[in-house]
Amino acid sequence: MPQNSKHVGNVIMLRGACLWILMALLLAWVLVGLYNEIEILSTIFPGSPRRVLQAHLDFLIMSALILGFYAAKVSLPWHVRWAMVIGAFTNSSLFLMYALFPSLDPVHETFNPIGFAPTLFEVYLYASLVTTSYGFGKAAVLVFKSTFSEKTS
Repeated sequence: MPQNSKHVGNVIMLRGACLWILMALLLAWVLVGLYNEIEILSTIFPGSPRRVLQAHLDFLIMSALILGFYAAKVSLPWHVRWAMVIGAFTNSSLFLMYALFPSLDPVHETFNPIGFAPTLFEVYLYASLVTTSYGFGKAAVLVFKSTFSEKTS
């Protein structure tokens, strides 16, 4: 499909949002399976089903935010677009990681903050927060600035 100028270079945002909506849909089905006690899903996701629900909702919220910025039709720098799309995934995946690996989840009884895996997860968590904050924060500033012009109508 050829790039269209109506995307003002932000097509990666559409692609990312669509992928994260599909991820949310997949997680919705996982939730149905977990609440209906399908054993294989309980084995794959030994943590709290609430964490899967949080991931599901976060993927939806992040997709809505990306689509909202896309709808503003303001050309954003490539690093802002990519930070939004990557940050939306990594931020939402934090909840998923808690469901997959309950020993990383600070509210789970098996939480164990000692070792290489928890340290690596903490690096991932903070890198995600910084990436997401940069992408959405910079996009918000740029869209806000675009509402001002020399000629006010």
